[in-house]
Amino acid sequence: MIKQRTLKSIVRASGVGVHTGKKVALALRPAPADTGIVFCRSDLPGNPAIPARALNVTNTTMATVIEKDGARVSTVEHLMSAFAGMGIDNAFVDVSGEEVPIMDGSAGTFVFLIQSAGIEEQAAAKRYLRVLKRVELEDGDKKVRLEPFDGFKVGFTIEFSHPVFDATTSEVEIDFGDVSYARDVARARTFGFTQEVEMLRSKGLGRGGSLDNVVVIDDFRVLNAEGLRMDDEFVMHKALDAVGDLYMLGRPLIGAFYGHKSGHALNNLLVRKLLADATAWEEVTFDNLESLPRAFAKLQLQ
Repeated sequence: MIKQRTLKSIVRASGVGVHTGKKVALALRPAPADTGIVFCRSDLPGNPAIPARALNVTNTTMATVIEKDGARVSTVEHLMSAFAGMGIDNAFVDVSGEEVPIMDGSAGTFVFLIQSAGIEEQAAAKRYLRVLKRVELEDGDKKVRLEPFDGFKVGFTIEFSHPVFDATTSEVEIDFGDVSYARDVARARTFGFTQEVEMLRSKGLGRGGSLDNVVVIDDFRVLNAEGLRMDDEFVMHKALDAVGDLYMLGRPLIGAFYGHKSGHALNNLLVRKLLADATAWEEVTFDNLESLPRAFAKLQLQ
């Protein structure tokens, strides 16, 4: 039986919220089988819990925000992406504020924290969600779709009329049977434009953003002294975000996702549309590694 996985121990970190600008403490804790990923507001009375599920997403403006019974946590997508990429089914995430810290703007720090905590198998079958038929959405020139695939694949394209983007890769297709999430995806950082700064701050966003946690682009170039980490860092980060948004299904996805110019809003609507159509998916378990799609067999062996 392929088993669910949680963390072996508690691991802690602290950082700044990219939108609130406030310092926040973070703790990742083991959770029982069938818990899923649950965010807990450690700064509020009763430590209220918010399951990381698509139907708990209440805002997608520049981040994925989850909320339940008045408690909210923002900017969960990079940590959710790391949990998905590392094959973690169950964990509690204690946050001492309303936003997950941005760290370096990628999922790399969260992968390191998960690796530091260690991974432990649990006495319960791991449940996967398998896509059975094509599901798609469009919003103007933005498009997303899910389709059957015996594994896990994420394709993404971006379009920006800007000299920096003209000189970098704007399309990726990642088959996680061939690609390592930790090595090839997790390090891609979020990015933004200098002309957006005043607009964001007028909406109470971006107050913690800096060259330490965002790839910043002016009218002509990348302002970060170290430049880009990879030629496809911009589009790879959008794929990283999509992995996190898809994990709001509450289970690993067996299927292929393709996005064109999409963001958290359209990604979440696609997940909701899939869940609402009982003929579009099924829940499956696996008895052994030989029957498991290669993308997930690799994870179980880590």
